[in-house]
Amino acid sequence: MLAFTLAVFFLIITPGPGVLSTAGIGAAFGRRAGFSYVAGLFFGNLLVGLIIVTGLAAIILSGDILRFALGVLSSGYLLYLAFRIAFAGSKIAFIEAANRPGFWSGIFLQFVNPKAYAVNTALFSSFAFMPDNFLLELVWKFILLNLVWIPLHLLWLEAGVTMQKLSLSAPVTRGINIAMAISLTIVVTLSFLSLMGASQ
Repeated sequence: MLAFTLAVFFLIITPGPGVLSTAGIGAAFGRRAGFSYVAGLFFGNLLVGLIIVTGLAAIILSGDILRFALGVLSSGYLLYLAFRIAFAGSKIAFIEAANRPGFWSGIFLQFVNPKAYAVNTALFSSFAFMPDNFLLELVWKFILLNLVWIPLHLLWLEAGVTMQKLSLSAPVTRGINIAMAISLTIVVTLSFLSLMGASQ
């Protein structure tokens, strides 16, 4: 159970479309809009988890070629995101939004967010700690996932609300961007290596 909780923490804290857009919305539109958006991300992630657990994703991705192609596209998208973050210069690389996103925007993002599928697949297909009661294990996994997921996303929202008010030097903001990009690249690399192993 502890290993699962630690895996949740490290998989979610790494920058991805969900947390970066949460911080960007917090910076651009404030806490109220951010709370609505995070609520959408929450329910979207819950639905993605149910798609994984019920095996619907496995049915859709049962073909090796399709699974590999989607994995490459998802990895490519996340690497592109890491590139954008690393080369954002002296501006904190939160994803910006021109229009005020809300609840439904958060749900939609999770459905197209490759990290949401990768994280949920890794968490729900591994870390068995109740082999005699699979259903109870799933319930505990959903509880533990959200006990970590919710505070971390609220912290990213608060970071967006407060970060833009600070006067950070260019080297500091570049360092933050590079650290986020490296974290995301590590996650993408591990995910792709896992995909290659599964397809063999």
